Amino acid sequence: QVQLVESGGGLVQTGGSLRLSCLATGRTFSSFAMGWFRQAPGKEREFVAAVNWRAGGIYYSDTMKGRFTISRDYAKNTVYLQMNSLKPEDTAVYYCAARNNIVSRLQSDYDYWGQGTQVTVSS
Repeated sequence: QVQLVESGGGLVQTGGSLRLSCLATGRTFSSFAMGWFRQAPGKEREFVAAVNWRAGGIYYSDTMKGRFTISRDYAKNTVYLQMNSLKPEDTAVYYCAARNNIVSRLQSDYDYWGQGTQVTVSS
């Protein structure tokens, strides 16, 4: 059974950085794509970034491109989201997701979800 566990959220000031981690367990993920999504209070969940576990293919939301970087560590079965130059509007619960297919921006394409980690950016 696939399990995704996020960590690394917290409170940070405007302009600060955080690195989120998503530990994936339960099977081999070589054919999977991993994504990060976020949901701010009162808003719908939105796409942040996604990457194929093995063979290239990285997508970013235009809003976050240049400030956020997605990466993966095969040995640790972990996907990261490095977030720099954080803004108050980045405040949200950040979710890790996985699908047994190529990378996608659509949350409906993802079959597995973590519980989320809260990121709060103070002004």
